Amino acid sequence: MSRIWARSLRGRVTLVTTLVAAVLLIPFGIGAVTVTRAWVAASVARDTRNTAERIASEARAGAEWRGRRIPVLDPTVPLIQVVAPDGGIRAASDAAATMPRLSDVWPTPDNRVINARPCMPGTCLYLTAVRVSLGPSSTVVYAGRRAPAVLNDHTLETVAAIETAILIGITGWATWMIMGRALRPVAAMRAQLDEINASDLSRRVMQPPGDDELSGLAASINGTLARLERSAHQQRQFASDASHELRTPIAGLRAQLESAQLYPDDTDLDALVTSALRDTDRLEAIITDLLLLARIGSRVDAANEWVDLGELVREELSVRKDRVPIRLAAEDRVLVQGVRLQLARLLTNLLDNAERHADRYVRVSVGCEDGTAVLAVENDGAEIAEDDRERIFERFTRLDAARSRDAGGTGLGLAIARDVAVAHGGELTVEDCQGGARFVLRLPSAALPD
Repeated sequence: MSRIWARSLRGRVTLVTTLVAAVLLIPFGIGAVTVTRAWVAASVARDTRNTAERIASEARAGAEWRGRRIPVLDPTVPLIQVVAPDGGIRAASDAAATMPRLSDVWPTPDNRVINARPCMPGTCLYLTAVRVSLGPSSTVVYAGRRAPAVLNDHTLETVAAIETAILIGITGWATWMIMGRALRPVAAMRAQLDEINASDLSRRVMQPPGDDELSGLAASINGTLARLERSAHQQRQFASDASHELRTPIAGLRAQLESAQLYPDDTDLDALVTSALRDTDRLEAIITDLLLLARIGSRVDAANEWVDLGELVREELSVRKDRVPIRLAAEDRVLVQGVRLQLARLLTNLLDNAERHADRYVRVSVGCEDGTAVLAVENDGAEIAEDDRERIFERFTRLDAARSRDAGGTGLGLAIARDVAVAHGGELTVEDCQGGARFVLRLPSAALPD
């Protein structure tokens, strides 16, 4: 049973809470019993002293009690005796008249009030002895009562022990029930996770209402499932894209080689090698782009660093030899945080796309708008229809105009650029541009830390 509780978070929390309650309540109960006893004893001592002082005051005034019967002033203190120095009882209350002398204690002139707890056969008393005067022949007044039940037996301890045990039990039971209710969503999430398998990652666990830790846990689990789903989708997309796009150049290369094998005398070796190398280069370019798409957003690349977009553009333009001139307007210290190689590849793809479609110029601008870094690449080529502005970012999508002008692209450049932008928390869109096409990259920008 103890092992089951040890394996159960609910059981462990309940056990710890019960032990803590016991550690707190048991000393509290002992202290409460001690304080109660002391308070009752002090209250009894106060009552007996008050009664004894009042009877002593009457005795000093020369009071004579009829029939030597002292009237009871306080019903809680029924035992009263006035005792002479020789030990004789001069007067007593009705309850004490038939009793022997209540106590042997005898107050002195220096200590005229004494509290005592004498015991007689069958009972114990709480009393106060008060010396009437300071003279040697002074009488002494005894006022007392039998010990209250709370002080005479262990009833108070028994009641306190029962109440403490009940409180500890209630604490343990309440903790068990509360933890069961609190962990119910966790059990539900666990059951839902057990039902999710690799073939269907589209399902999500139930997120409890509110903004507590369980809701945050469910949100994190759903976020993880979403990332796994995207990763699985990327893998499936990679396999689909690879099988789809690699089949054509491989088939062409195989056909050329088989033809050369069947008709070696009719084969132009130089033309065959040139064609095979061209198909091989295309295969290499497609594979490189597909691998990059599969890697974007993962930890395969270098860690994030601060990148100055204006400096990145200048470095890229310094090594390019383009068909049409590129006009640059870049602000200084437009900083973003990201993977430098991926951002450079994004810029290269945008510039390559602009060069393929430009007639006379390509314009690049870098600036900052409301805490957002903005990089725009536009050309004076054909405009992009509004219906095509999202479709061109799909893999292997090439518009008719692109096909007529460029036969060497892989159809993955803009898809790579869009994925890099999204992986860096930004966006890449096509905006209106009169007489051309304009691609705009927006990334979160921030000041370089000290």
